[in-house]
Amino acid sequence: MKLLTISPSQSIPCFPLCSVFVSLPAKMAPSKLLTLFLSAALLVLLLRPAASQSPNAVVRGGYWFPESGFASSAINSKLFTHLFCAFAGVDPQTFRLTVPDANQPQFSTFTQTVQRQNPSVKTLLSIGGGNANLTTLAAMASQPGGRKAFIDSSISLEWRAAVAEEARSSGQSPLLLSAAVLYLSYYYSPSVPYPVQTISNSLDWINLMAYDFYGPWSPTMTAPPAALYNPGRRESGDNGVNSWIESQFPAEKIILGMPFFGWSWRLVDPENHELYSPANGKALAGDGSAGYDRINAFVAQNRGTKVFNSTVVSDYCYSGTTWIGYDDVQSVSTKVAYAKNRGLGGYFAWHVGADDNWTLSTTASQAWGA
Repeated sequence: MKLLTISPSQSIPCFPLCSVFVSLPAKMAPSKLLTLFLSAALLVLLLRPAASQSPNAVVRGGYWFPESGFASSAINSKLFTHLFCAFAGVDPQTFRLTVPDANQPQFSTFTQTVQRQNPSVKTLLSIGGGNANLTTLAAMASQPGGRKAFIDSSISLEWRAAVAEEARSSGQSPLLLSAAVLYLSYYYSPSVPYPVQTISNSLDWINLMAYDFYGPWSPTMTAPPAALYNPGRRESGDNGVNSWIESQFPAEKIILGMPFFGWSWRLVDPENHELYSPANGKALAGDGSAGYDRINAFVAQNRGTKVFNSTVVSDYCYSGTTWIGYDDVQSVSTKVAYAKNRGLGGYFAWHVGADDNWTLSTTASQAWGA
């Protein structure tokens, strides 16, 4: 792996309007999680003195990553205000920002590529992800030298000059910094809370991962992977939003996450195909997930049945013993309307390459409106 560098000759930096996007996996020891969050807040203060996101700016975000096989040039960027390029990593020895060799060409041209259709779209470099080395992240964040190495490699001297010039011409700070967080404001127990006030003071916003509530790790019953509501159960987007707002985090800094993919289960009895029906593990190959485009293809090819459940605000489809929980058009439009009505700062989707002819992206954008 090599460092992603910005040469002095480049007229447009790789990610000119933002610094980094720190994505932290949900499963990790509480002590490490708190260390990372506290240190991430310090990183923000070192990177810039004030938030750059306008209080009234709406985030219509989407993730893209090259391993999806979906070309960045194919992104309909007119449907988004912010696009996240994922993922950069951290070198375990030097703590410097790294990008896989194979991804360097796509990462270095990502901003120019997506701005061809939408010159105003903002791009963010996403660091970490579900496969991030937690030991490396914790070591980097807990050491002053590690933090300095990370910061220095994240924004080169040439990049600093470029963004400084942009700041002078626009009158605004061009950098954005955000974090993807667990849907609750605490780490599975109220006794291990996030440093909410520090996060609020330091970040432009948080991306609330209101999905992956259920999946292969809950193999014995079907369930809504990204329920907005979930009566009698903790796992829901609404519970997450309430948790953060009740902890005094500003609603306008919460960006509601939605999945453009679903998780599969194998039904024990194909005649028992409701929510929370008995299941026996995943039904699809690989990790058991499927993008929205693949889900639609599955339904068409297998004469499957689609169901929208208005109680939890989630969709599922089934055919034979295969059952998939996901978000379809009605779930997406309901969630976006919910986010707007609650005064949230917007929404984001993982990931844009899984959409089907931009159906969900268009639905989300239209649901928010002007």
